[in-house]
Formats: sequence, structure tokens, C-alpha cells
Amino acid sequence: MTVWNYTVWIATVNSTGVYPGSTTHVDKNDEIETYRTQVREFLEANTVSNPSYDDSRKFFMNLADAGLGGTVYAKEFGGAGLTKAHDRVFREEASKFPFMGGEFIISHGMCLPVLNDFGTDEQKKSFMPDVIAGRTLWCQMFSEPGAGSDVASLQTKAMKDGDEWIINGQKVWTTLAHMSDYGVLIARTNPEVAKHAGISMFIVPMNAPGVEIRPIHQIDGGKHFNEVFFTDLRVPADHLLGELNNGWNQATAMLMYERVAIGTVGSGKINQPVFKTLKAAAEANDRLSDPVVRQQMMEIYSMETTKALMALRTRAEMKAGKAPGPAGSLGKLFGSKIHWRMRDILMNIGGPATMAWSPDAVAGNELSRQTLNSFQSSIAGGTDEIQKNIIGDRVLGLPRDISVDKGVPFNELRKSS
Repeated sequence: MTVWNYTVWIATVNSTGVYPGSTTHVDKNDEIETYRTQVREFLEANTVSNPSYDDSRKFFMNLADAGLGGTVYAKEFGGAGLTKAHDRVFREEASKFPFMGGEFIISHGMCLPVLNDFGTDEQKKSFMPDVIAGRTLWCQMFSEPGAGSDVASLQTKAMKDGDEWIINGQKVWTTLAHMSDYGVLIARTNPEVAKHAGISMFIVPMNAPGVEIRPIHQIDGGKHFNEVFFTDLRVPADHLLGELNNGWNQATAMLMYERVAIGTVGSGKINQPVFKTLKAAAEANDRLSDPVVRQQMMEIYSMETTKALMALRTRAEMKAGKAPGPAGSLGKLFGSKIHWRMRDILMNIGGPATMAWSPDAVAGNELSRQTLNSFQSSIAGGTDEIQKNIIGDRVLGLPRDISVDKGVPFNELRKSS
């Protein structure tokens, strides 16, 4: 069956009751089911277990070549130009196969929707096709040494010089900066207004002169995060993303996308990945019959099931046309709680193997990595404390803390760095 543009298809069926090119009545679900089959066949042929970065990149390139990449994004910007119904089907089918997103979560889950929401048509045409197809990898550059939880206190500045912006400053904890082709950066463009009001967003080529990337060495031997320094970095004026001095509102939208991306990974179905990790560890250590361990594992199973249901609800709201809101913080915070609880249980099951490894090993074993990496879940994407503030303020309607710098121009604030 020919796969028609869904919007045109619906309009045709609504007016005639007949599928285009046919003389019989056809249920609109037939088109979706044809698409489902196409997606399933693609996933069967293109997914692999434990994918590497190259595997993920090849996956997205093939996805774009097959006309399936960027499901809901316009074709003129490299997407498939399909509907949210198609996106739901894709996620449902993808959840049955190994997760191929890997290092592209930030590119696809955060940078891509922000480009689509705030970019000019020229920016979308220039950048989105390569993002969707995995030809470029993007990072997010918000946090600074003196502006972590309070990102609006950032001091990286951008000054207009003719048809260019000159950027000076520093970012920290930038995930995958050392691998990225581009980054979305926020910088101060007007220090004479309140700190939230004078921020703008930019597209930055990571290989440009004036960009220095220094990997941060992690306790597990990895180098996932980075410090990034900008020294008289010049970017074209048309690399301003969105409106001048509207960067805080755009950054807030991007953070919401981030929390949804983190909190709803694998949300196409009800799943329990941490439970499976614990079960494998219990089996390997002959602890599966231990009643205490079994009780702890079922605690995690229940928590993950609840989180998956929350993620499905968040995705359903987005499919209904709602922008991601503060409810995304619920899934993000709950995911952090799951990983903190997992760490305690994993250490109980695996013993010393979850905390240390042989000095001659290149990197820690899988149990050690799981234990050590669990700490980042309460930091990356906004700390647990920040998520609680967001939930209290915007979900529960509790009164906010007193803000001593409200309405004070940034250049009059007392700064710690």
C-alpha cells in the first residue's frame, strides 16, 4: 500500500470516505499499520545490541535515508513530515529493540527541538538535516563554575562586533563536547538588566578558533564531561538562535526537553531496565533466592513501572500538542531516586566488585560502572534539589523562596566568581 502524507490522507477520507486511489472504504488505521510494518522491518535490519557511537551514527543515517528520520519534523528541514500518531508508533516499535540513541540523546532530544522551535528557516535548513541524520553531533553549554543550579548567573558574555559575535567565558560539565560538531550556548548579551533578561542563545561550531575543550577525568576512568573555554571566539551574527535577550526563556524550554529526554528514555512501553540489571547481578552472585534481595528487587520493579507510566503520560501530553512542562521534572527526579536505591542494592548483592576493580584493568567492570555512574543521575539535567523546587513551585503551587536579586541589574549583583 502506498504511504500517503497523513494530513492529506485524513482530509481526503473525511471528505470522501474513500482512500485516495481506491474505490472502497478503508480504515485510517491501515495506513498507520503499514507504517508500523515499515518501521519494524527497518529496526529488525538496523539495530544491534550494545551499540557503539559508530553504530548509532550509522543507524540514524540509514533511518534518514529510509525516510523515517525526524518523524514529526518537516521534510524541508530533513524530517519525515509525518504526524504525532506516526511518532507514537515509531516509539512503540523502537522500545522492542536495543536502544540506538546512545550519544545522540542530547542532539535529538534537546538541540533538535530547540532548533525547530526557535531557529530561522535558514538555520533549520542548514543544520537540522544533519542533526536528524546523525551526520553531526551537538552538545548543550549552559553550566559554568559559578552558575550551575543558578544558570541565570552565568558570566560568559557575547558582544556584537559588526556581523559577528565575540564570545568569552567558560562552561563546565559539558557532556560530549569533545565529540561534538556544534553546541547550543547561552551567554550574557546585556549586563544592564536583571540576570534572567539579558541572556541570548547561540549556535557554536566546536572546532572554531577560540574554543578549547578540556576533558574531565571521571572516577570510573571515563571522560564523558568537559570544561570548555572561549577566548575571543567569533561566530557569525546569523548564529544567534532565537530572539536577542530571550535566551533564558529558550534555555528553560531546552531544559524541559532535557528532563523529558532523561525521564522518558524507553518510554514506548512499560519496562524495568534497572530491575534487569539487579536480577543479572543477583543470578551471577547466587543471591536470587535471598528473600531480602528479592524484596529489594521488587521494590525497584514497582518504582520503574511507576516511572514508565509517568513517562507515557508525559509523552501523551506532548503528542497532544502540549510543550514539555514542569511535570518532566517528576520523571527526572524519580529516575534519580531509582538509581540511588539501585546503588545500595547493587552494593549489597555484588560486594567489593561494585566499588573497585583490579589496578591492571583498563576500566572498571560493569557493576562498578553502574555503581559509580549512579551518582550523576542526581546532578545531570538539574540537581534533585532544583527538580524539587520546580515541582513545588510549578506543579504543587507552593510559595517560592525569597529572591534577593529580583529586578536587580546583573552588573550590580555581588558575584562569587
